[in-house]
Amino acid sequence: MEELTPEAWRRLLRRPLAAPADLPLYGPLCGAAEFVLGRLAQSLDGYIALRDGRSQWISGPEDIAHTHRVRALSDAVVVGAGTVRADDPQLTTRLCEGPNPVRVILDPALRLPATHRVFDGSVDTLVVAAGTARSANRVGAAEVLRVAGTEHALDLPALRAALRARGLRRLFVEGGGKTVARFLAAGLLDRLHVTVAPMLMGAGIPAFPLPPVDNLGEAPRYTWAVHPIGRDILLDIALTPP
Repeated sequence: MEELTPEAWRRLLRRPLAAPADLPLYGPLCGAAEFVLGRLAQSLDGYIALRDGRSQWISGPEDIAHTHRVRALSDAVVVGAGTVRADDPQLTTRLCEGPNPVRVILDPALRLPATHRVFDGSVDTLVVAAGTARSANRVGAAEVLRVAGTEHALDLPALRAALRARGLRRLFVEGGGKTVARFLAAGLLDRLHVTVAPMLMGAGIPAFPLPPVDNLGEAPRYTWAVHPIGRDILLDIALTPP
């Protein structure tokens, strides 16, 4: 990734969304009262991280700016416990203009320690756990939300209903691959943003760990729009029933 000066970073990350060139990509999100958007960045050969989980950074700085902008357009940003454990993200909009979304951490077994940055109390945060997980009302400063499921997987339609009841209707499912794939398999994603970086990794964690199809005729096909984003490309995919 090309190194940018601090001033170049500031110009890039604080560019407003009002530019006409942004409307094809952000217009569907700005105009929607409700959406569930999945998001991944991958290599040319379809990996989102090294085998040990490291993924910083597959895509370039323009893609990081894009991620922060989508957070600012969302009511909540959703990630799995594995992403928090591997990357210790903040999940804020500190690098662009706009409000911070509510952070929603999916931790069915309630095993994440309160030492992660998402539990620092700086932003409203929910930890979603199954009813069978250990008894706790909070993890650090974050509230525990119980939904149906097991300690291995949550009932995602029940989760969406619970978030909707709290007024969280615009959901940004930011990762990781298993979480995005589960939302996709459950038919809950309205759109998918996949950034493809011009690199080959050879091995790693696959972007979409989905059950295999028996023949190509069973594989769903979608339409997409392609947006150059720095040295990468971003695929904006409207997910309709195949």
